[in-house]
Amino acid sequence: MKNFTSVKDVDNVEQLVKEAIELKRNPFAHQHLGKYKTIGLFFFNPSLRTRLSMQKAATNIGLNVIVMNVGSQGWKIEFEDGQIMDGNAAEHIKEGAAVMSQYCDIIAVRSFPELKNRELDYEEKVLSQFVKNATVPIISLESATLHPLQSLADLMTIREHQITSYPKVVLTWAPHPRALPQAVANSFVEWMKAAEVNFIVTHPEGYELAPQFSAGVKIEYDQSKAFEDADFVYAKNWSSYNQYGKVLSIDKKWMVDSSKMVITNQAKFMHCLPVRRNVVVSDAVIDGPDSFVIKQAENRIYSAQIVLKKLLEYDQ
Repeated sequence: MKNFTSVKDVDNVEQLVKEAIELKRNPFAHQHLGKYKTIGLFFFNPSLRTRLSMQKAATNIGLNVIVMNVGSQGWKIEFEDGQIMDGNAAEHIKEGAAVMSQYCDIIAVRSFPELKNRELDYEEKVLSQFVKNATVPIISLESATLHPLQSLADLMTIREHQITSYPKVVLTWAPHPRALPQAVANSFVEWMKAAEVNFIVTHPEGYELAPQFSAGVKIEYDQSKAFEDADFVYAKNWSSYNQYGKVLSIDKKWMVDSSKMVITNQAKFMHCLPVRRNVVVSDAVIDGPDSFVIKQAENRIYSAQIVLKKLLEYDQ
């Protein structure tokens, strides 16, 4: 594995998940891979789980860790080529990524979309310019359109706790007061399409995801129908793709509560966190015995660590 920016960087998804679960049993077994090497974590947006889990994973595998909140701790970076830099940006990504590559053996980047211009966001300017200009492996800690480390942790969680060989997995849209990116939903769809699961997405009309992700996926606009016999229910809000960045509905009927979970096959509730209680999911569900959100969060360590292992092995 040369970089990790999406499921497309993975040769065999199920094998990667299997190795991540095995690594979880002995997380300190590969510290020789990171010895005398450094990973730089560069955050253009806030983070809790992603930052802490990646730092923990890097430490587990023997890496030194540099963390930088770029917006508040560094120069404003220009990502467009050919610009006359007479504005706010003092550093161009060409020099910035080249210098970071001298200081770091792996670069990990987190950036969000602005949710104003769909074409610009889906170009993945920040991530793609790091890939283009850096000379070391790049990891996406979430980008404008995808969150692959989260999805790998999600699939790990499903594989660890499924009770059937072909579980039914439902991704359900849920209400939220703010416009949120499509990244987690896009990424989860990508990984579920690559996995051996019975997968269905449910959301109100108008919340269809980008065609490159949703193509071939079963869509159900009736949430209750989608939940029938589900083994895993993954709740997540996202803003509209077609009416880009818009909140078309805050329909409280789409909140996941006990009355909906009772029609499932004792489904495990999943969410990437942070979550708005009693907006996205009721207290009864998220505090209940079938809530797996903390197990998901723990697996963020090992999804990150297996990726680090693969990148370090590739570089040897």
